Amino acid sequence: MPPESICSLLGRRGCTRALRSSLCAFMLAQAALAQAQTSPAFGPLPSSPTPPQAAASGDHIPLADYLGLLQQIAPAAGDGARTYLAAARLRCGRDLSTTELRRAMAQEGGDPVLMGLIRAAHLKDQGARQQLIAQVQCPRGGAR
Repeated sequence: MPPESICSLLGRRGCTRALRSSLCAFMLAQAALAQAQTSPAFGPLPSSPTPPQAAASGDHIPLADYLGLLQQIAPAAGDGARTYLAAARLRCGRDLSTTELRRAMAQEGGDPVLMGLIRAAHLKDQGARQQLIAQVQCPRGGAR
């Protein structure tokens, strides 16, 4: 039944109450649906906001997940990052953290060696890749 018909049956005051009740019911239904919403990338939405210090650390993303996302976004970036991590493991004697990799990707335009490895992966340039692997430097406190 169209809203005009309902209003003619209920009168002006009754119509306003009916519309208000319908609006409240609709809003409650929407709120219930919003709480059940999930994200395919991260699962259910958190019930409380993430603490700022946890969000800023970058280690809340496991390294494998970060590399997987890089691989999906730009396969050459994923390949270059994996090569960079492997070279750092050999040269520094330890695995780099997600935070260290993110810093190497983003800080001041990115670590030139990492950016070169990404470019070499894209161009499939094995010679440049070998030269760059030899240039990987350990983050502070990471050399053996």
